[in-house]
Amino acid sequence: MPAALPLCRNLRSAAALAMALMGAGCQMTNSPLAQPPTPVLGGVVSVAGPRGYCVDPAATRELADAAVALIGRCPGSVEVAPALLTMTVGPAASAGVLAAGGPALTDYFTSTAGRAALSRSGRASDVKVIVAVGAGDAYFLHLQDRRAGEYWRAVVGLSGRLVTLSANGTQGAPLPPPVGRALLDATLIALRRVN
Repeated sequence: MPAALPLCRNLRSAAALAMALMGAGCQMTNSPLAQPPTPVLGGVVSVAGPRGYCVDPAATRELADAAVALIGRCPGSVEVAPALLTMTVGPAASAGVLAAGGPALTDYFTSTAGRAALSRSGRASDVKVIVAVGAGDAYFLHLQDRRAGEYWRAVVGLSGRLVTLSANGTQGAPLPPPVGRALLDATLIALRRVN
C-alpha cells in the first residue's frame, strides 16, 4: 500500500483543516434540512450528508486535484446527534488502492506506516486500530487517536476517486462509537444517491 501513503498524508492535512475550522467556531450555514448536493472538482463528485446534516460551503476547500468538505448538523436539526463529518476526495484514479482488497488494506492500516498516515499527529504510536473491516464496497476503521479521541472512518471509491469520511463529536458532546458508525452508513447512502 505504499501508493496510499501520500494520499493519507493529504487526508491527515485535510483533517487538520477540518479541526481548525471547527475550533475557530465554524458554524454550518443556514440551509434547509433537505439540502441539495454540493459539487466539487468541477462536478466530478457531489457532497451530501444524511437528513439533518448540511454541507458547509464556506468550509469546503479544493486543493489541486482533491477536495475537503465539512458536514455538520443543520440549524434547527435537534433530532440528530451533534457531529462533524469530514469528507476528503482524493485525486483522479486514487480509488485504485481499494483494489488490493480488505486483507491488504487491514495489513496496511494496522502497520506502523498505516497508523502514522491515519494519525492526526503523524505518529503511529498515537493511533490504535480497534476494528478494520470491509462492508460492501466500503472499508471501515474504528480508531482511537490520541488527539481526536475514538471515532469511525470510512473509505470508499466514487467516480474513480478515493473518498474518506470521518465522523467526530463536537466539543462537549462526544459521539458514541455506534452512533458514529451509523452516521457514516447513512452518509454513504446519501453519497451514493447523488453520485
